[in-house]
Amino acid sequence: MSKTQSKNKFIRLLNFSGNYKYLSIIGMVLSALSAICLLIPFIYIWDVVNALLTVAPDFTKAQNLGEYAFNAFLFAVLGIALNFCGLMGTHLSAFKNEKNMKDAAVKHLLKLPLGYFSNHTSGGLRKVIDYSTAKTETFLAHQLFDLTGAIVTPIAFLILLFSFDWILGVVCLIPIILCFLFMYPMFSKESQNIMAEYQMYLEKMNGEAVEYVRGIPVTKAFQQSVYSFKNFITAIRNYGKFSAEYSLSTQLPMTAFTVSINGFFALLIPAGILLAGSLVDVKFFANFMFYIIFTPICAVMMNRIMTVSQDWMMASYALDGIEAILNEKPLPEAINPQKPKNHSISFEGVYFDYDDTDSDEHILNDVNLKIDENDSVALVGPSGGGKTTIASLIPRFWDVKEGSIKVGDVDVRDISTRELMENISFVFQNTTLFKDSIYNNVAIGRKGASRQDVKKALSLAQCDDIISELPDGIDTVIGSEGTYLSGGQQQRIALARAILKDAPIIILDEATALADPENEYMIQKAISEITKDKTVIMIAHRLSTVRNVDKIYVIDNGRIVEEGNHDSLVEENGLYSRMWDEFNQSIQWKVKSEVAL
Repeated sequence: MSKTQSKNKFIRLLNFSGNYKYLSIIGMVLSALSAICLLIPFIYIWDVVNALLTVAPDFTKAQNLGEYAFNAFLFAVLGIALNFCGLMGTHLSAFKNEKNMKDAAVKHLLKLPLGYFSNHTSGGLRKVIDYSTAKTETFLAHQLFDLTGAIVTPIAFLILLFSFDWILGVVCLIPIILCFLFMYPMFSKESQNIMAEYQMYLEKMNGEAVEYVRGIPVTKAFQQSVYSFKNFITAIRNYGKFSAEYSLSTQLPMTAFTVSINGFFALLIPAGILLAGSLVDVKFFANFMFYIIFTPICAVMMNRIMTVSQDWMMASYALDGIEAILNEKPLPEAINPQKPKNHSISFEGVYFDYDDTDSDEHILNDVNLKIDENDSVALVGPSGGGKTTIASLIPRFWDVKEGSIKVGDVDVRDISTRELMENISFVFQNTTLFKDSIYNNVAIGRKGASRQDVKKALSLAQCDDIISELPDGIDTVIGSEGTYLSGGQQQRIALARAILKDAPIIILDEATALADPENEYMIQKAISEITKDKTVIMIAHRLSTVRNVDKIYVIDNGRIVEEGNHDSLVEENGLYSRMWDEFNQSIQWKVKSEVAL
């Protein structure tokens, strides 16, 4: 365990506030003083009751009533003022804490390899960074302040409880003990584990919800229902089932706690009647009245302790989520970074697994390939064979387990991240466009690009017809006022971004997979523009798109099983030849089906 992890969790949380954490400490001190000040008026109220009962029935003879009332009012106002000042301090610290946590998480995410985001959904990360930090802010701003008061109040409460009548004090102590006994199971280690599991189900559901919303265009296009998204439905059901089971498991202790916390009068009134029957004493009645007035504070106190405990569990889990991101290690940067000598790519004895494993079988097994500068190659093969993994290792989404990957005769681990990214452009199957103008979505491809550069890139990407139909041309904001683009149109915008970047190495991962025939034709024209005089790695299932590449690598079960150009591979009658026959049969079936219609 690291030094940071070994620290007390509360201190680790508070440290995110920086120097503002001292405002939290001051707020806690003021909370303690406020709690004491707000109890003192009850003593003066007892003084008033005692003074009145002593001279009953001639209440005009009661003395010092004005003094008692003024003192009660004075301490009440002082308690409220201290409460306000303390809350101001804890709120300022909490706001700073939330900001710093978000900044730290987001800045660290920027350092992580792109492979990290393949295993963590945007919905899940947003839940941790946004929702979780909000929970810590609530705890530090409100519950931390209440926690101090909840600790100080019982101490003062117990002192006062036995200061007037020890028998009535014991009677009032019984519900308090019962409250703690019934409350303990709900905040045990087992319960904390359950809360962590609950948060896991909630995070999973949030993540799947985001992915579902993003996939709605596809759902509507193919006339599918929500049930086509099995992961989302399963996440909802699992969350609902777990929440119901957890709620039922806390039903008995929560009911018992509620009964106990409201049970003061159930014990106090009978005890008072029994004692009054044998002790006709004015002082006893004054003490009894004090307990009648004072004990409701205990109910408030116990509820506060339970709320604070629950919120601390939530804040603790939130801190774990943020620290899990911060503890994620970036790939090591090159100590003495080198520049690639050219734009060739080579794999030499590459083995790879997403997780550490000692198995003899790996995701990739002894991959060796060579791509010369300005050559175009295709990676084809059955789904799950490792094509995308091979392409993802070139820009260091992950690091290889064994072997090496070189760009320009330099190991990618010896090239700085910035240098590597400047040399590679990606066009993925699932395109990501920001809710921003077309111009800004494309201009991000190259820092300092002029408006004319962006227009030229859009034209080369065959986007002129798209721009002409938009209300504000390239300044149209995607997603605003009903302006949406189809999957094929988005892909062309992404290609314009890649054209503007003008990187010497291009990775195309199923760039036309979701496009309709018209958009596919336009995308192919844009791809021919982007790949001129470039080193190109193309992943495709439509074999017609890879017929003219310089070399084809056939990937199956993490191995290169065949390599060569289209004609030579067809003649070998191997896996590629069978795939080509199946592809042609599917084309013929499609044509016959359309003719029949």
